[in-house]
Amino acid sequence: MNNFLESIMNRDPAAKSKLSIILSYPGVKAIFFHRIANFFAIAKFDLIARMISQFSRFLTGIEIHPKAKIGKHLFIDHGMGVVIGETSEIGENVTIYHMVTLGGISPSINSEDQRGVKRHPTLLDNVVVGSGAQVLGPVIVGKNAKIGANAVVTRDVPENAVMVGIPAKNVGTTTEEFKPYGITPNSDE
Repeated sequence: MNNFLESIMNRDPAAKSKLSIILSYPGVKAIFFHRIANFFAIAKFDLIARMISQFSRFLTGIEIHPKAKIGKHLFIDHGMGVVIGETSEIGENVTIYHMVTLGGISPSINSEDQRGVKRHPTLLDNVVVGSGAQVLGPVIVGKNAKIGANAVVTRDVPENAVMVGIPAKNVGTTTEEFKPYGITPNSDE
């Protein structure tokens, strides 16, 4: 837990103390409840798992399916409106900003044919997903990749790529500090 809180302190200049993170960060609460819901989902108590995840959604505005696989040190910054689908997989040290969807692209018909099929994204280690971005389908986002605000990703993303736009295009590599909101102080563009 201490390493998790330290990882948030390192990524969020607004984090003033570990206690404030525990008490006031909705992403921390959502991950806490996800761990409990995931335990019940793995044990095949699906209804209990879904009830816990929906309670968490009510409290935090963040919806994480109980069967989603989440690695260490996920930081959901602000969090309102984040949706993480059932077959999503998230690596270590990933940062997700508000209004992000890790969703599927399959139509809501023939549900029986879609059960047990990978339908949602995989984010590898150290990925940053900017606010409002949509990462859709069973795509793989490579290590250290950065997804800009409001980008729509529907294809695999290489390691260290910077993806922006609709549809998202690779505009470079993460050789310098990434600006998740796409602007810098004193920017005229």
